[in-house]
Amino acid sequence: MALQQQIKPRNTAQLLNLGILGILLLLYAPILLHWIDGWLHKSISIEHEYFSHGIIGIPFAGYIAWTNRKQWQRLPNITHPVSITLFIIGVIFYLSGVAEWVNLSLPVILAGLCLWFKGIPGLKLQGFPLLLVFLATPTALPYLIAPYTFPLQSFIAGTAAFILNQFGMNVVLDGINLYVGGRIVEVAPYCAGLKMLFTTLYVSLMLLYWTDTLSSRRITCSFLSVAVVISVTANIIRNTLLTFFHGTGQEGAFVWLHDSWGGDLYSAGMLLLLVPLLNWMNSNVSEAPATQSEQEAESV
Repeated sequence: MALQQQIKPRNTAQLLNLGILGILLLLYAPILLHWIDGWLHKSISIEHEYFSHGIIGIPFAGYIAWTNRKQWQRLPNITHPVSITLFIIGVIFYLSGVAEWVNLSLPVILAGLCLWFKGIPGLKLQGFPLLLVFLATPTALPYLIAPYTFPLQSFIAGTAAFILNQFGMNVVLDGINLYVGGRIVEVAPYCAGLKMLFTTLYVSLMLLYWTDTLSSRRITCSFLSVAVVISVTANIIRNTLLTFFHGTGQEGAFVWLHDSWGGDLYSAGMLLLLVPLLNWMNSNVSEAPATQSEQEAESV
């Protein structure tokens, strides 16, 4: 009799979990498929294409959540009252019909589920997967910050003009416009390297987690800082090549690097540089010794 009482609650909990999973799939599977199709075929809006790192990030988040399942099961069943608020916000966002709000409803509801089932400990356990999902959720952020990228555009244009002039090309710089051989190349807001920068930081976070280095503040800050420098440098080189191709009439090469798979190949090559960089930092960068006050705090 006691065994039957133990099995019954367990079966009920499993059915509840399966039911919630089924509802989430019905609600968000079409949205996720739309994102993936748009990212792969570049048929999504320019702003939402900035989040194409979700192709690898969202499956990785699912993998992490799955590997945490035993720890999740060992956590006590605690319902945090904030979960109700998140559910309400998520439902309002989903029913709003506004694309960005509908998209944001996914991480909001997932965070609400963590708080509903396991409270704050559950939210902390699944915090990094939730962060990956949130950072891969298409929003209007690129559109909002595009007007403020003019200094970066000017820097890229000026650097590209300087490099090409050193190689004997007659390049005239006018703000963010480059004139080469009677042709004009504009370093537009969406050519300022924000997409590459977003992807670089996202992949860097994944690598830090994979190598169990996020706990090291020194390595994390150093790695992310160098990753930003690599991303900006790579984008300067890319814009320099685009200016050269367009200015010399090599339209095939220009389209290949700008609109075709050449740009993806270039970005992938740049991202691969992050792997040996992090390995080197893990081997050569050590944590700073704890200060006396920190040691006293730990002893207390």
